Amino acid sequence: MAWLLLAWAWAAVARAGGGPENLFLVVNASSPDSVAVANAYAALRGIPPINVLMLPWQESTESISIAAFRGDLLDPILQAIDGRRLAPQIHCVVYSSDFPWRIDFGEEMPEALAAQQIHKFPSGSLTGMTMLYGAVRSGKGPVWLDPQSNRYWRPLDAEGVPKSTDGFQGWHRYDAQGEVVKESGNRYLLSVMLGVTAGRGNSVPEIVRGLESSAAADGTKPPGTIYFVTNDDVRTKTRSPAFPPIVRALEALGVNAEIVSGVLPSAKRDVAGLMTGAADFDWPASKSAVVPGAICENLTSFGGIFTASVGQTPLSVFIRAGAAGSSGTVIEPYALQAKFPHPAIHVHYARGATLAEAFYQSVQAPYQLLVVGDPLCRPWATIPQVDVVTAGDGKGLAADGTLSGTIELLPRATVASHTPPQDGSASTGSLDHFALFVDGVRLAQCRPDERLTFDTAQLADGHHELRVVATESSSVQSQGRWVLPVRFANHGKTLTLAVEPTRVSIAGTVRVRVDGEGLDGVAVFSMGRVLGRTAGGDTTIEVPAELLGRGRVTIRATGRSGPGAANSVNADPVTIEVTEQ
Repeated sequence: MAWLLLAWAWAAVARAGGGPENLFLVVNASSPDSVAVANAYAALRGIPPINVLMLPWQESTESISIAAFRGDLLDPILQAIDGRRLAPQIHCVVYSSDFPWRIDFGEEMPEALAAQQIHKFPSGSLTGMTMLYGAVRSGKGPVWLDPQSNRYWRPLDAEGVPKSTDGFQGWHRYDAQGEVVKESGNRYLLSVMLGVTAGRGNSVPEIVRGLESSAAADGTKPPGTIYFVTNDDVRTKTRSPAFPPIVRALEALGVNAEIVSGVLPSAKRDVAGLMTGAADFDWPASKSAVVPGAICENLTSFGGIFTASVGQTPLSVFIRAGAAGSSGTVIEPYALQAKFPHPAIHVHYARGATLAEAFYQSVQAPYQLLVVGDPLCRPWATIPQVDVVTAGDGKGLAADGTLSGTIELLPRATVASHTPPQDGSASTGSLDHFALFVDGVRLAQCRPDERLTFDTAQLADGHHELRVVATESSSVQSQGRWVLPVRFANHGKTLTLAVEPTRVSIAGTVRVRVDGEGLDGVAVFSMGRVLGRTAGGDTTIEVPAELLGRGRVTIRATGRSGPGAANSVNADPVTIEVTEQ
């Protein structure tokens, strides 16, 4: 694919961990629940509109064939990333709700493999198979069955503690030893589902509350304890020997950790993380409470199965309790440890990794594992604080201010350095680089004490969003960002957008008015979906609110009078609220 080649053009200078600019959000445009969850997440995390794909999905939301997965989901997603020129910056594919969580690949299993007991149920998860997209698209058979298929997994030292915690980049290739190489290695894309709203899943309000809590937890270094539960269940016994060194590693990082016996922590109101193993449990009966940002894990066969008739407690119970994320297998995995997160997940998280990075650095064979939650949550990250001034006069930029011609920005940032050093994985208190994004697309980057330069005349007149992202220089590569709405004025184009009402029932209608002189047409859109087009620059269109979805929705408009940026103009966006009633 062309984007795999384009990515290496950035490799010499691009180093960044995960943020909203690095995430590609896939939404089921046919599902009101999927759109509602995506609306909430996009608003909470500031997902750029160009990073959202509205993909109508009317097939099963439980299980599909691998052929359907490739042709109807994976390929359109990769093609959209490529077509929008986002490949060099996308590290994570995130699904909203109402997509199939299980992928059936039995039709591609060789007879010799199909006859083996451990492959009796030839299925993978939506997130696991997306993460292993290279293997899925290779045409070499089910190579994703390799028990060490994920080379981003970080090796452990002699004590059983991960040797490093590394920020993830989608353009990296990993060799058999997990080292980044230029050729012949494996490429991946981290993948997470925001929630499951079908069957034994969660309601939209439960998912949204969890996402709100997770977003607020970033960088808080939450007080609380990460609990590791031991009991006589084989699910716990398979990994309890790994608990003591992980507890010691967490305590060295200044994070409380404790090994307790039972099924769940009892009457613990400070659960900042959890790892247990039991077929069934009753969380409310435990009288324990989850701290915002926590990863809660239960090693059990059917934790990622949401069919109503299936037994064993599903991962959705943890999401309902307030966990930032959890995971579960979507078919019988035979309790093979490589298919589940190692207890080291909590060390990666405590070193500052995002939730998605923590999961995939701790599981070697993720093909059956469904990861659910907020991929960007990072409670223990040391987040750079960013400010930007114009070069020369040293003045700050005003929100909604007007810019023209070539602009030179001088970015500045500070990074606290109070995390105990841990094998080079903690913050060093220094910066690696800054990157400039305009409307979600990376245009330039520079080293500290250098300038970011760009020509506003190369883009449309009117509204734009500037983002300057600072990446700190540790292996975790935590990001901080400065975001500002501005207007460009170079070509004499103007366009205004008005929306009424600004609060509307999902059963209602929104009237969208656009006004602009000398325009051949205007496109009105929201969340990556075109809502309507006009033949000129002075028109009102009506949009059913159900097309926008529930929650906070930002409506945008772009007008054109010919090809190229000189003939284009963006209106200031308008945000409205779509309610259930």
